[in-house]
Amino acid sequence: MPRFAANLSMMYTEHAFPDRFAAASADGFDAVEYLFPYAYDAAGLRGRLDENGLRQVLFNAPPGAWDSGERGTAALPGREAETRAGVERALEYAATLGCPRVHVMAGLVRQDATPAQLAEHRDTYLANLAWAAERAAAAGVDILIEPINRRDMPGYFLNRQTEAHTAVQEVGAPNLKVQLDLYHCQIVEGDLTTTLRRDVPTGRVGHMQIAGVPDRNEPDRGELDIRHLFGVVDELGFDGWIGCEYRPRAGTSEGLGWLDDYRNHRGEDA
Repeated sequence: MPRFAANLSMMYTEHAFPDRFAAASADGFDAVEYLFPYAYDAAGLRGRLDENGLRQVLFNAPPGAWDSGERGTAALPGREAETRAGVERALEYAATLGCPRVHVMAGLVRQDATPAQLAEHRDTYLANLAWAAERAAAAGVDILIEPINRRDMPGYFLNRQTEAHTAVQEVGAPNLKVQLDLYHCQIVEGDLTTTLRRDVPTGRVGHMQIAGVPDRNEPDRGELDIRHLFGVVDELGFDGWIGCEYRPRAGTSEGLGWLDDYRNHRGEDA
């Protein structure tokens, strides 16, 4: 049965961030993820996890100047030192939080980049990922990369599942994996059932995320048949987590009927 993690950057925003842990636990979540922990003391965050019986399953490495519009630096030539310092900082937090996964964002590239420039971006990306995976392996942490749609994030370097899996294979590190966000994947390429059946058995998918398409609300809103997709994930034996990275239309708890329905449905089938 799929396991679900509340994304505290998007969910429970009716509460102050430190209080979102208790709110997620009260709704039956066993795990959480979020974008960035760096505005908070790592030990304090670990305390919130422990107090509420939660596991931290994912967060992102520092992304550059996020408030100025940057979305990662790993594929940006000339930013290697910053990227690697960010990975080191993320691994320090991961150690305190007991978090086994860190997402390293690629960054934005110019829409008019030439083939030669794109090749330089890719070479930089692969070199940084190889370095990050080697450093993370010593800490028992997986490094994740995520294809993101360019409607929500124009210019993002990595967009398609095959591109991500090819990069993972080229680097060849067993702890470098793909973060499969079904929301982004549906927008970019669709064919989610085939994608799941093709990619999950490779062992290269380290984490999943879900949201409704096209508005990124609850996953049962819009064009995805989530019961079918969760059934496919279950059928494939995926033993990772599915992050609920969506914006609730109203209150977070009030919008969790989809999860209650799924749990009840699975209970009837058991």
